[in-house]
Amino acid sequence: MQNTDIRIRRARQADLPGICTIEHELFPDPWDESAFRDALYLFPGLFFVAETNGTIIGFVSAGMEDTGDAVYGHIMNIAVPSSSQRQGVGGRLLQRIEFECMVLGAEAMQLEVRVSNEDAQRFYQKYGYTQVFMLDSYYSNGEDAVLMMRWFT
Repeated sequence: MQNTDIRIRRARQADLPGICTIEHELFPDPWDESAFRDALYLFPGLFFVAETNGTIIGFVSAGMEDTGDAVYGHIMNIAVPSSSQRQGVGGRLLQRIEFECMVLGAEAMQLEVRVSNEDAQRFYQKYGYTQVFMLDSYYSNGEDAVLMMRWFT
């Protein structure tokens, strides 16, 4: 079921406590508030929240990377709390960050996801992401990551 009352807007400093609450609910090795503050400082145009009735129900942050051969957007963090999942929030956040990265010249998007997080991998595949390779012991607990990409052309 899609929630049409969802508003996607740029994140602000005042949103960081709500973002951290979601982060700590979902991830075994959550970012702390200073990491989100840094992301907001470094890439203010690539950090968004989803809200409904004034409550944050998801967020996404990304950066831009230039390898010399290609420019791509790198999704650093995306999360939707369990209570708001499967309502279209994640898809809307993903599409917004992709659009913003394309405007800045990205040819593709990249992200990392836990090898054990098959639900997230299926979600990204639904939006055109494919597995590129594995990153050994990427996470703090030693778990591997799947690097996934979506090319725009």
